[in-house]
Amino acid sequence: MKRLPHALLGAMLALGLSSQAQPQPQAQGHPVTPSTAVAGGIVLPDFADLVDKYGPAVVNINTQTRVTQRIPGISEDDPFYDFFRRFMPPEQRNAPKGRQPQPEPKGPLRPYGLGSGFIVTQDGYIVTNAHVVENAEEITVRLNDKREFKAKVVGADTRSDVAVLKVEATNLPTVKIGDTSKLRVGEWVIAIGSPFGFANSVTAGIVSAKSRDNLAGDPNLDAVPFIQTDVAVNPGNSGGPLLNMRGEVVGINSQIFSRTGSFAGISFAIPIDYAYNVADQIMKTGHVTRGRIGVGIQNVTRDIADSLGLPKAEGAVVGNVDPDSPASRAGVEVGDVIQKIDGRTVEGSADLSRTIRAIRPGQKVTLTVWRNGKARELPVTIAEFKDPDEQKVAEAGKGNAKAKEPLKTDKLGLAVKELSAEDKKALKIAAGVMVEASDGAAAAAQVGPGDVILRINNTEITSVKTFKDTVAKLDLKKPVSLLIRDQDGQRFITFRPEVG
Repeated sequence: MKRLPHALLGAMLALGLSSQAQPQPQAQGHPVTPSTAVAGGIVLPDFADLVDKYGPAVVNINTQTRVTQRIPGISEDDPFYDFFRRFMPPEQRNAPKGRQPQPEPKGPLRPYGLGSGFIVTQDGYIVTNAHVVENAEEITVRLNDKREFKAKVVGADTRSDVAVLKVEATNLPTVKIGDTSKLRVGEWVIAIGSPFGFANSVTAGIVSAKSRDNLAGDPNLDAVPFIQTDVAVNPGNSGGPLLNMRGEVVGINSQIFSRTGSFAGISFAIPIDYAYNVADQIMKTGHVTRGRIGVGIQNVTRDIADSLGLPKAEGAVVGNVDPDSPASRAGVEVGDVIQKIDGRTVEGSADLSRTIRAIRPGQKVTLTVWRNGKARELPVTIAEFKDPDEQKVAEAGKGNAKAKEPLKTDKLGLAVKELSAEDKKALKIAAGVMVEASDGAAAAAQVGPGDVILRINNTEITSVKTFKDTVAKLDLKKPVSLLIRDQDGQRFITFRPEVG
């Protein structure tokens, strides 16, 4: 079970299962929850039939790996192992002259990790988390009826943290795949898994929230819209199913919010519609194909919406467009706000990213973008997403950004200079101005020396003159958006100038 980074930890909310609510009339279109009446007329859900029916399709996963035996003849369990390892490296000290040290031999298989999974086909395909089987050299799957199988990894996708295993068996029990779009906050759900190795453990709770994005803060991961629950989930539950009261899998239990590594009242699951799209591709092709259009995007904040004349803080604002990309060919421009894809509203940058990546390359979609105060539609053909190689952008004069004497800043708190031909070539841009100094609200918003300003609100900045003319016309009572280029790419920075 993954722990969230310490930087994300804050005040924790204790959510228990003892709170009791009066039964409510059935909402149209939603099933009646199986329940058991108890003293006082209070009704609580009954999970027993659900567990009996779908619990057999949940498996316990044990992984093993080989530990390198660095010192021949001495076990790592030996109390003197560390002494010999540090002071008498045998491969270096004992190698005869002229002979290269031999590779360190690997030791026996040792227990490595525990996790959970669930069977999705009768012929043995099992879905789990990628981190459950990471570095595993041998995987054993145990069923509820105590049968054990050796499993092979069909594919593991670290961007989504989804993996598929295969065991050689037939007529296996399977789960039902649900529809996350129908999941409601406050709905009862259960987790089945192997916390701390206790196989086939069942815990229950409610859906606390939906679409929790970017929990890990890892740019290499997809923007998974996690389901937040108060279901007790602990190490070993990873990869196990989250089920609704219809017995449908609605998520894969994946992460916990904790200071100790154990359950603290908040857990997270990967939505099954997102996860099963990945798993289905792995089962069919052995790998995952994602779509891309070639834009850098960020959320539309209230301040960005005000600065761009948007009536609502919704959608994803385009910070840069890759040359010769689908977006570029479709006419998408920097500063456009992508509001819809094929008529479906884009809630934010994470929503846009995962929607595009879920579309197969070659498919055509229509983007609705907001530009210069009005909406327009742009058809675009999705291309295949490939992990880009790391690109290093030149510092473009940052070493010369400091002046010998303090520079005078304008009412935005900025001092700028013209870009040199070398700067433009290094950054692959045609125009803009470079920040020499910043203070006040601009500095607080992390605009600093070496940053290149390409646009202020909706106005392109081509020179120091256009920068000064644009700043002179600004209403300082309103937020200002700067399109910035730096070594990390392009992004919008919005702040409210200091007035007075």
